[in-house]
Amino acid sequence: MPRFLRPLTRAVTYTRWLHMLVGSGIALISAFAYPGLDDPSFSDWMVIVTLPIPLVAAAALVPAMRRAEGLQARLMLIPGQHARVKGGGDDSGISVTPSASWSDRGRTALWLVLRLEAGCAAGFVTVQCFGTALGLLGGATEPPDSSGVLVPLPGQGWANPLLVPIPLAVLMALVVVAGRLMTAAARRLLGPSPSERLAALEERTEQLLERARIARELHDSIGHALTVAVVQAGAARAAADPEFTDRALDAIEETGRAALEDLERVLRVLREDERRPASRRPTLADAERLLESARASGAKVDTEVTGPLESVPGPVSREGYRMLQESLTNVLRHSGPVPVRVRIAVDGGVLDMNVRNALPAGTPATGRGGSGLRGIRERATLLGGRATTGPYDGEWQVHVELPLG
Repeated sequence: MPRFLRPLTRAVTYTRWLHMLVGSGIALISAFAYPGLDDPSFSDWMVIVTLPIPLVAAAALVPAMRRAEGLQARLMLIPGQHARVKGGGDDSGISVTPSASWSDRGRTALWLVLRLEAGCAAGFVTVQCFGTALGLLGGATEPPDSSGVLVPLPGQGWANPLLVPIPLAVLMALVVVAGRLMTAAARRLLGPSPSERLAALEERTEQLLERARIARELHDSIGHALTVAVVQAGAARAAADPEFTDRALDAIEETGRAALEDLERVLRVLREDERRPASRRPTLADAERLLESARASGAKVDTEVTGPLESVPGPVSREGYRMLQESLTNVLRHSGPVPVRVRIAVDGGVLDMNVRNALPAGTPATGRGGSGLRGIRERATLLGGRATTGPYDGEWQVHVELPLG
């Protein structure tokens, strides 16, 4: 099908024209009261198209009018996928919230006046084109009736019906062009205000941050559990000792159970399940569980804790737990059961955490990290602190400083 004929097959083309015709309804209603539609003169037509302007402008002062016009515009100018057009619904660029400022009311008033005048023009063009087509159609057998038609019609002739497609084609072209112009005007005049755009941007940012946080939670918790399970299973197979195997299975069971609790909590958040309270997120007070899990995997963990961990604010303590978890996971995954030194200090309004481990012989210390170490740095930055990861004096170090304020 030729490209220029494609719009004629879309329902949205005709709903846009109907939307404009409906806009002239207030002009027709007022015309019945004054000056009337009984053979109106040119000046009468000017009164018909200008008299309702103060009425529609005053209607724009009602905040709900913007919502009503936005809903109509979304439905008829951009109906959505069922009309084979893209960008419907929330992505249409047309707001459906009530007016919240005088700027919103002013833009709504301009839209109503534009819709009024465009509707009157659309009605006039429609009547003229259909009148011309009907006059030509009847002009084959008798002189065409030219009353009310601005375009001069030819005299009686058998060829007149062959000219009928011309006014209809003109009307269809105007339908397509005017509909697109009205849609663009609706996006401009009924589109989101700066405050609405800012609110939408803030909401989108919150959603992205929440998604990033959930992704980090799953990465840290599930990654740690899987790493411990793999290391423990490999060590148990190599040891071939029933007692060691029992301890390894206990460690795998405990770590897996904690990971399942984290997974259930995250899924409950994603489902927005309010029937059951979400399980408590672990904090640094639960750090001993991580250290025991690392020791059960064969790592020799030397721990030193100074300062009151219970005084650490909840957000800092929870994120600190995840950073420690990822640090120990990184040790087990890349270095295996090597000596690890963990230092946690709370002093002077700062939480200082340092995790250092020996690098196995032949392991390249590039200083680059994967998503886990990048997540540690991102968590620290969001809390106003800083984190450094990389080789230090022949060892691998993760050093985190977080403000408690």
